[in-house]
Amino acid sequence: MTAFDTLIAGERRRQRRGLWRASGYAAVVAIASIVLLGLSGWFITAAALAGLVGTVAAQGFNYMLPSAGIPLLAILRTAGRYGERLASHDAAFGALARIRPALFLGLARGPADHALALTQGEATARIVQDVNVVEAQFVRLSAVPGMIAALASGLLLCVLGGWRPVVALLLCLAGLLVVAAFLARRLEAPGHKVQRANGALKDAFASVADAAAELRCYGVEAQAVAAVDACSVRLADAQRAQAGVAGWFEFVQAVALGVAGLAALILAAPEGAPIAALCALAAVMTIDGAGPVLRSFAQRSAVREAAARLNDLLPGVVEEGETAVSGTAPSIELLGTFLPIGTRIAMIGASGTGKTTLVESLLGLRTIEPGTAFIDGKDIADVPLAVRRATFGWAPQDAALLAGTIRDTLALGDPLADDAVMWAALADVALADVVEALPDGLDSWIGEHGVRLSGGERRRLALARAYLAPAPWLLLDEPTEGLDSATERRVAERLSARLARTGQGLVMVSHRPAMVALCDRQLAVAPASDAIVALPTDTVPRPRRYSRD
Repeated sequence: MTAFDTLIAGERRRQRRGLWRASGYAAVVAIASIVLLGLSGWFITAAALAGLVGTVAAQGFNYMLPSAGIPLLAILRTAGRYGERLASHDAAFGALARIRPALFLGLARGPADHALALTQGEATARIVQDVNVVEAQFVRLSAVPGMIAALASGLLLCVLGGWRPVVALLLCLAGLLVVAAFLARRLEAPGHKVQRANGALKDAFASVADAAAELRCYGVEAQAVAAVDACSVRLADAQRAQAGVAGWFEFVQAVALGVAGLAALILAAPEGAPIAALCALAAVMTIDGAGPVLRSFAQRSAVREAAARLNDLLPGVVEEGETAVSGTAPSIELLGTFLPIGTRIAMIGASGTGKTTLVESLLGLRTIEPGTAFIDGKDIADVPLAVRRATFGWAPQDAALLAGTIRDTLALGDPLADDAVMWAALADVALADVVEALPDGLDSWIGEHGVRLSGGERRRLALARAYLAPAPWLLLDEPTEGLDSATERRVAERLSARLARTGQGLVMVSHRPAMVALCDRQLAVAPASDAIVALPTDTVPRPRRYSRD
């Protein structure tokens, strides 16, 4: 059983009451539908025959009981259908309330190399599109109980016509299910292709949307449109192939309806026309009651593909628990260089020599080789991700800002930070005056990816977010890249003051002399190889006591 199967099984247990209610309502719908149509067929036929016999027979025909039963059954069927939909969707939504966060948690906290391999469009397709497929199947869990109830009630009515209509109905239903299972296997490949093509189309469209300005600037909109159109054509082809097979489900069911009804009518004829009509319509409605099961068969391949794609998001989810190596601020050892808390070290070297990769490896965003780094003497490869990420306050080279307010972005660093702490962090990155000038201050909306801020402002806001993280070490990747010299100087001075005040350690990637000058040591990445060597500066590292600012 896969991780996703385990997740679904757990949700089915949690929602079992709702699913049982949905199954009960489905049974009510099936029974009411079959008895309603069977009774209607008997009543209409019997009334017609009574009318043909003569006035005396027509006046003696008791039409009161069936005419009262028909509306009652219709009301039961309508109420049951409403109850089934309400109960099944309530159970499905209750399950989704846990499934989607679990999937997102698996994506956000699982192995980073796995998460980084997913594009934004593909991740969205899985969280939205694939989950919707699973939701639809979750709603249909009442289909089998409904079919069983339909079969039981249909057989009870058909037995009025003798054992032959009963056997004919069983054979028709069994044949229908066998053919449906065969068609479901034929749908495996088209169903997989539809799910994948749908994800590819969303991915292509998201890529084009993100690069819309560049596409217009360089006049390559036509090529982008062609790429999206190619994905759309592949999806259409896959859907056409899927529809070609899925259409056979409708055809086979229609044939089974006709055969079952005709067989029951003929085989029950010796019992009289009213009974024969009752058996024929009951057989038809019994086959019709298998419709939801047939639709589940038709969707089986899509559900399996969606489940497999969603299962990829779950492996390696970090377990809750330990968030610090010890009760004291930890020292670290990086590439053989021991760094007590409070040390400031700069990683320098030519572009492309692995500095950012090393930074991301420390956080668990990439796979790290054993022996590369240690936290409090423990190999970082064996340290839980929660511990590694609690050790470092990280400002990435390409800062990603969530759509929301400035307060929302800063709260990612520390959800408990009050306004004073947030303003202090903004002041330390020379951004407080910019935020003060905004109409709503900390509550100003910055848009998706922070589009309402300039590039330098976005970088400094991400830096302030890292400052707010309650971590003993700051891990900064090109924190002042793109800033003018005056702003960079203010950021560097205030960072130095902040480190002196808090006692935090600093591991920084930078090519900027003003920032490198803050550091006690340098780790130079040799441009000719992947080797990294420690190059001590004239400044001796000063152990500092770490405290939260």
